[in-house]
Amino acid sequence: MTTLTLKKESSLWRDALRRMLSDRLTVLGLLLVGVALICALFAPWIAPYGPIEGDLGTLYLKPPSPAHPFGTDDVGRDVLSRVIYGAQISIKVSILAEALGLVLGVVPGLIAGFYGGLVDTLIMRVVDLFLAFPLLIIAVALVAAFGPNETNIFVSLSLIIWPSIARLVRAQVLYLRETDYVAAARLIGAKDSQIMFAHILPNMLTPLIVFTTLGIANVILQEAALSFLGLGTADLTTPSWGKMLQEGRAFIRSAIWIPFYPGLAILLTVLGFNLLGDGLRDALDITSL
Repeated sequence: MTTLTLKKESSLWRDALRRMLSDRLTVLGLLLVGVALICALFAPWIAPYGPIEGDLGTLYLKPPSPAHPFGTDDVGRDVLSRVIYGAQISIKVSILAEALGLVLGVVPGLIAGFYGGLVDTLIMRVVDLFLAFPLLIIAVALVAAFGPNETNIFVSLSLIIWPSIARLVRAQVLYLRETDYVAAARLIGAKDSQIMFAHILPNMLTPLIVFTTLGIANVILQEAALSFLGLGTADLTTPSWGKMLQEGRAFIRSAIWIPFYPGLAILLTVLGFNLLGDGLRDALDITSL
């Protein structure tokens, strides 16, 4: 008598998770991103000192020691605590900028790819116009014009992101609009908006997730660049990694630990998002499933 064994139905997301956890570099990226997120969310409970709390009794540079593992800056503030608190601005601004960039890029990309013709031409020419300028310079000009605060920073950085997202979405729509399930939706009388947002958009989530993960790493670098140029947040109570680099530039020879650790934080966080993005791209590649 033959016994039939029913295999548990597999899914794209379950297989993707298994592939990610089996890749060491992806796991490393996940750990690095996790550490950055934990620092950003729980900084007041993790940091041994406050971000602006200085040692008023000894206002001079202290090298790394058991009391201050990353040393202190020129006014006695603990560098480790400031690095931990610095994750708040970098992570928050990068996620908000990427989210706004998705909103600004997905909708015009969907419309351009779905309708084509004159609509596609007009939208893509606007995209080309944005891409024709050095986008970081645009962000610098906007932040300088409207003031250095978190809202202006992430709005300005979203302008760097959305043209590339619009191009990616348009390319996906040009392919997906010719698929059988879109043709079937047309036959049953589905509206254009329903086809775009209920049928096409869900089927391009994989490239969007990968692009977003990699994009966050780029935004962290752009935010650090703005802060380094003196155009970061004006909030003096919460440091940012780019601002710490700018402040530590004067001590690069006499107290290397001041610019080194925020620079290392930027390096490891960006590396983590890049490794995670690469891992997601490989794990969600349906051609290899």
